[in-house]
Amino acid sequence: MNLSTLLFGRRLANREHEDKKIGWIEAVPAMGLDGLGSSSYGPEAALTILIPLGALGVVYIGPVIFCIVALLGVLYFSYRQTLAAYPTNGGAYVVAKENLGEYPSLLAAAALMIDYVLNVAVGVSAGVGALVSAVPSLHPYILPLCLGIVLLVMLANLRGTGEAGWLFASPTYLFIICFLGAIGFGLTGIVLAEKPAPVVPPPPLGLAAQGATIWILMHAFASGCTAMTGVEAVSNGMGSFRQPVMRNAYITLTIIVVILTLLLGGIATIATVFEIGAMDQTKEGYQSVLSQLVAAVAGHGAFYYIAMASLLSVLCLSANTSFVGFPRLCQMVAADGYLPKAFAQPGRRLVFTVGILFLSGFAALLLIVFGGITDHLIPLFAIGAFLTFTISQAGMTVHWRRRSRGYAAKLTMNAVGAAATGVALVIILTAKFAEGAWITLITVPLTIAILKSIKNYYRSLQRELRKPGPITVEDVEPPTVIVVTETWNRLSERAIKFALTISPDVVAVHLIRLGGPELDERETALREEWRVEVEEPIAAHGLKPPRLMFIPAPYRQLHEPLLRLIEKLDADSPERRVAVLIPETVKDKWWQKLLHMNRAGRLRAKLVKLGGPRLTVATVPWRLYREEQEAG
Repeated sequence: MNLSTLLFGRRLANREHEDKKIGWIEAVPAMGLDGLGSSSYGPEAALTILIPLGALGVVYIGPVIFCIVALLGVLYFSYRQTLAAYPTNGGAYVVAKENLGEYPSLLAAAALMIDYVLNVAVGVSAGVGALVSAVPSLHPYILPLCLGIVLLVMLANLRGTGEAGWLFASPTYLFIICFLGAIGFGLTGIVLAEKPAPVVPPPPLGLAAQGATIWILMHAFASGCTAMTGVEAVSNGMGSFRQPVMRNAYITLTIIVVILTLLLGGIATIATVFEIGAMDQTKEGYQSVLSQLVAAVAGHGAFYYIAMASLLSVLCLSANTSFVGFPRLCQMVAADGYLPKAFAQPGRRLVFTVGILFLSGFAALLLIVFGGITDHLIPLFAIGAFLTFTISQAGMTVHWRRRSRGYAAKLTMNAVGAAATGVALVIILTAKFAEGAWITLITVPLTIAILKSIKNYYRSLQRELRKPGPITVEDVEPPTVIVVTETWNRLSERAIKFALTISPDVVAVHLIRLGGPELDERETALREEWRVEVEEPIAAHGLKPPRLMFIPAPYRQLHEPLLRLIEKLDADSPERRVAVLIPETVKDKWWQKLLHMNRAGRLRAKLVKLGGPRLTVATVPWRLYREEQEAG
């Protein structure tokens, strides 16, 4: 077993594709980690904005979360309709492409791509924040921990969606049990106790530096909306579900939304009663909101550390939602010609490897730029998600309008969803613009411009390579074949034999002084060897012997003298094409590559790039050691 098989598993055949699809049990951790994990940093982001209100801030967290939950309910019913209308893929890109046109679909694609990358960065940084809350001594290692977790999730997803889903199932369901249990226990204590008191009091809240304003509440709502960023994951990942697709999709979406609603509502209630506020993550002694909540409900016993470990796992692994959706989105966009075709090619485990690697690289870059601090990344977050929500719901509204009568209720539902998410998007943009949202507003159009330029390239390529019509054979005749030779050996012999099967006009080229000015070239000895070993045996069989030419290489480069020779041959015989055969040893081992200069590879690249349209370049390989074994 080699290293790649150990890390990524055996290579899968196409026929195994259906076996790797998932049901709702695996889909909840595979697609719901983002939504479930956002229950940690969404309320905390809202409370961070309310810090200037001091103890008064927790009074307003309830109404802010209520608005978010109401919007979440609108999205739930809207996306159920989207799943029914697009059972194979209900992502915003597909909906917009079919109902709104090219540019809205590219806007949705760009917003989703950026949102997926940010989701990885925010989820992982929030997870490490939870870890630092439980183990403060790890605070100096926030960034290395973030990058290590991105690497872990990337490797898991390169093995396949199903494997990642099962791998992440245990911490996901443990998180659900721990935090729903903690919230339920805390709410029960609040209802039954006359004056409920926390087991471990949270850090005291400061005095109000200012009063509550509409602007602060809008800002808190905008930050708290990051708790909704994973809702679209199910519609984007429809291709991952096994049969029955719709049943699995409905169950997955319902479980994610119901649990997220319970978590958000419970966190807001307990935070209000126990006066739990947000803290500065960049400072020593930082405690996340959920860390304070569990301590307030159950203390710092074994349950606290189990719950925080599950939170850490879910937050870090919440990036997995992006690893499910991003590669599939890129595959669809690449299939339409807006991304390089490599994004549409499945890898060894029938996952889209290039998309996974691209997502990992950009998320790691974001974490490095922002130091792995969640609060620094939050202002960039949620804009892409809400822009996607709005485009998707607007597309579905057009979809129902195009249908015959009888769809008024569905049209109204999606129209309400479009209006609600559109208003939320405006609030988010307004509240977060100065904090970094302007970066997203620049990045989205830039991404669209890149997608369009890629599409234009493929269109121009298609025009250039358009169908030529019936083949013409009037100008077909054997080319002049140039064989690059270093010395007379078995590799040169193979190349000459192959050249003679192509054309009777073969020229062997030996470059002089290629090794430098002090190298003694044995030109006379090589000519005599060529005459005895090559010319006479070939002539004896009635064939035209290949000519041997010595060409100086004053600058020790192979391609320049050959290009000059090719130009001369073109000028002398413009009706004939030129083919260059490059003998090359095939290196199987890494250390063999270190012991060779790879002149053949560099020469081939230069000739292909600089040669004219009448030049053909081919490789004649010699497989080290295997040739002897096969001959034996």
